[in-house]
Amino acid sequence: MFTKIADFEKTWLTEAESTQKILDTLTDSSLKQEVSPQDRTLGRIAWHIATSVHEMMSRTGLKFEAPEHESPVPTSAKEIADGYRQASTNLLQAIKTQWSDDDLTALSDMYGEQWPNGLTLSILINHQIHHRGQMTVLMRQAGLKVPGVYGPSREEWSAYGMEAPNV
Repeated sequence: MFTKIADFEKTWLTEAESTQKILDTLTDSSLKQEVSPQDRTLGRIAWHIATSVHEMMSRTGLKFEAPEHESPVPTSAKEIADGYRQASTNLLQAIKTQWSDDDLTALSDMYGEQWPNGLTLSILINHQIHHRGQMTVLMRQAGLKVPGVYGPSREEWSAYGMEAPNV
């Protein structure tokens, strides 16, 4: 749980950059990649990440422009990536201008429970990390090169002239 806006900002900038890197790698044709017809496509997961920023954080009373959760999944990878970029930038600006550190302990109704806003911010970050992991598997199945997030990806090891560790 975050107790300082500055701590959230530092973490958000790092994690949002990683999410943006993944989203910027998508192609229009890759958006249809799926594990099965019963599961979300790569495009739906990507759009879910983009729209969840506003969906979750508007429950805390923050006001900012971002793609709406119930909006249809775009068929353009660029539109999804741009939507996340807008949500990410505007969320951080809203927090810095609408909240103080004290607001991070304020409780907000989140899906029938009372969560401190600082916890909601932590969960928002973990939520996108979770879905980024799902996306990387689908990206490989779609034939995309997966960018490294917490270290080099298999493709990046090769670009360095090294073999990826078999761990």
